[in-house]
Amino acid sequence: MEQVVIIGTGCAGLTAAIYTARANLSPVVLTGTMPGGLLTTTSTVENFPGFPEGIDGFQLMQNLQKQAERFGARIQFGNLESVDFSGKPLKLVIDGETVETRTVIVTTGSSPRAIGLESERLLEKMGVTYCATCDGALPQFRNQPLVVVGGGDSAVEEATYLTRFASKVYLVHRRDTLRASVIMQQRAITHPKIEMVWNSIVTEVLDVAQKKVTGVKLKNIVTGETSTLPCAGLFVAIGHTPNTAVFGGALDVDEGGYIKLYGGTRTNVPGVFAAGDVADHVYRQAVTAAGTGCAAAIEAERFLEANPV
Repeated sequence: MEQVVIIGTGCAGLTAAIYTARANLSPVVLTGTMPGGLLTTTSTVENFPGFPEGIDGFQLMQNLQKQAERFGARIQFGNLESVDFSGKPLKLVIDGETVETRTVIVTTGSSPRAIGLESERLLEKMGVTYCATCDGALPQFRNQPLVVVGGGDSAVEEATYLTRFASKVYLVHRRDTLRASVIMQQRAITHPKIEMVWNSIVTEVLDVAQKKVTGVKLKNIVTGETSTLPCAGLFVAIGHTPNTAVFGGALDVDEGGYIKLYGGTRTNVPGVFAAGDVADHVYRQAVTAAGTGCAAAIEAERFLEANPV
């Protein structure tokens, strides 16, 4: 039987792995379908402490994995299929095999919602991004017109943040009013660098042939008119989906699907902890994920000490 199984290998999962491995708990770390998490899709990470020149997202995750493995973490490539948290030990079905463990740290993260365009997919990391805080300060976006898609608080926050770097920010929304809070709406509508594009959707991202974003094609859903809006980047901010479906109701989640925490990183199931974006709909940053991964590891270690076999 395992002492600790960590589900996910993003910043939260690998930080938890470092701490539990250093505590001689020999954690199993399950990669899931995206080893290294979303950060592996970011070309340059400039806001993670300790890297004054920035670091490639894939390289950062490789470094964290090597650090965890150095202390004895066991990286297992595979997918979680189901769980049984109804008794002790906790049971996980991984690629058809049942694994029993005393504690579980859930760090499955969340997935940004995409518009769903083929051109959007092909230009990801080439000007299409889902995190302004992560990528907005990159040289390719500075003093350039940028497009943000969305109408909620996240979209307005992204647009407002991008005004620090962009020459102009177009906020494209499919309705004629924003869904964001009143304060956030006022901030966007009155900002001299933000221009609202109402009743519109992005139908194509240009230019796949050049392997960089040069503009977007828009359609006004009221008039049916189409147009092209030149820009150097497309920031999609239409929400995130926490990766919690696999737990099938075993863990309490809020209305958005994020795991509920009951003090620290504790879930409703004793011995099960959650860290990173799967339980965080506010910050969603690499450094905050790493911090909660550390916290979950410490809490798991204390749980094991307080509940000997």
